Amino acid sequence: MARILKDLSVAVQPGVNTADLEKMMIAAVEAAGGRPAFKDYPMGGGIFFPSAICASINEEVVHGASIPGRVLLEGDIIDLDIGMEWPVKADLRKKLSLPTNPHSPAGGYYTDMCATVPVGRISKEAKKLLAVTQECLIAGIKKVKPGACINDIGSTVQKIAEGAGYGVVRDLVGHGVGYQAHEDPEVYHYAINPNSPANLELKPGMVICIEPMINAGTHRVKVADNGFTIISADNSLSAHFEHTIAVTEDGYEILTLE
Repeated sequence: MARILKDLSVAVQPGVNTADLEKMMIAAVEAAGGRPAFKDYPMGGGIFFPSAICASINEEVVHGASIPGRVLLEGDIIDLDIGMEWPVKADLRKKLSLPTNPHSPAGGYYTDMCATVPVGRISKEAKKLLAVTQECLIAGIKKVKPGACINDIGSTVQKIAEGAGYGVVRDLVGHGVGYQAHEDPEVYHYAINPNSPANLELKPGMVICIEPMINAGTHRVKVADNGFTIISADNSLSAHFEHTIAVTEDGYEILTLE
């Protein structure tokens, strides 16, 4: 999956159509024996997400669709958020001696990752936003170990982001992953009440997605006219990085590294 995201990132250039990135994504996932996790994902209200890639551009925080296609412009930033169920082919699972996920009709397990990518030359403001958001992700991951709590991740991310003058999106959070594309627990990227039941202790075997969404302006967001794309309330730039993380006996393992 990391290789797929790398290839998509390399393909991002001024003049590229997001519909072409979508075709690349679907072909690569199928070649790997998997299934795109986000295409036709139920968003509520009878809305189903139309594409395999969440391609969120500039002020779009998450859930920007890659189809219908949009042409990328010099100076844009684009968040390429991809999810995958794999392997879904029974013969591949048998060949690799892999277990079957009893909670999915296709029998595969899920991973989720994303990166925000520059389109050509971008502004100093955009470069800083991308660097700080990636720093937030790395610092949050380093807090993962048995006995740590969700708040250890969130408070770390919030301190870095707000220290840079940015807003940490609160309406959207990270999540558990594996049996389904999205499952418990919720992974907050800001500090919550340490006595809250949501401040769960991390234990070996848990698999979570840490995915700070950082706005250059306010932390507030709004829903676009299409009913599913989330954008910054003040139309400021937004960046988003994500990895799937397994809690191990002595720390963590990043499952979405190449």
